[in-house]
Amino acid sequence: MQTRDAMTRDVITIAPDSLVKRAAEMMAERGFAALPVVDRDDKLVGIVAQGDVLRDRLAPDPRLHLRRETAADHSVPPLLVRDVMTAEVRSVEASADIADVARMFVDQHLRSVPVLEHGRTVGIVSRRDLLRTLARPDDTIRADLLRAVEEYTGETGCWDIAVTEGAATVRRTQGTSQSSPRVEERALQELAPTVVGVVSVRVLPQPAGTAQPADASP
Repeated sequence: MQTRDAMTRDVITIAPDSLVKRAAEMMAERGFAALPVVDRDDKLVGIVAQGDVLRDRLAPDPRLHLRRETAADHSVPPLLVRDVMTAEVRSVEASADIADVARMFVDQHLRSVPVLEHGRTVGIVSRRDLLRTLARPDDTIRADLLRAVEEYTGETGCWDIAVTEGAATVRRTQGTSQSSPRVEERALQELAPTVVGVVSVRVLPQPAGTAQPADASP
């Protein structure tokens, strides 16, 4: 499954010359942990996170500090997003394998990354998006997988497909493969993971005595 199949397309971005306060408002209103920063051509130039906005912006209440080690800092914090954003941004291509993205999230402790296509920002993918793919109902996954198999093979009514907790099994029930059974098995094993929600797949051998063409008369 590609990242484009799981990402959020209605991505909310912010310009580098926007006010930091505006970034704070957008994140607070929408519950975002970070916002991609893009230029006028939708080119990704950075990312601004909640921590970037919070850093050195909440002045301490002098009534709550009986002892002050240093003099109060009255300097004005940076006002523009470009001055607080992180310029070195991790991003992924829309065609990236979602399994690789999940591994990156876990290994690098990331919550979300922008998604690019031809250098332009086309979406954002988050841990929530990945969890949403795992939460798809098995019946929905089965229907999508059956449709994909039938479209790929050009054969309808020839397949028994079951999905349990995202684990799929595929078995030909009638007809014959246009290639060798081994080639067909390999093709189906590569096809199944492209369906959103499939976590594993087994291609079972065709039952003996069922190799007649799908349209054969009894």
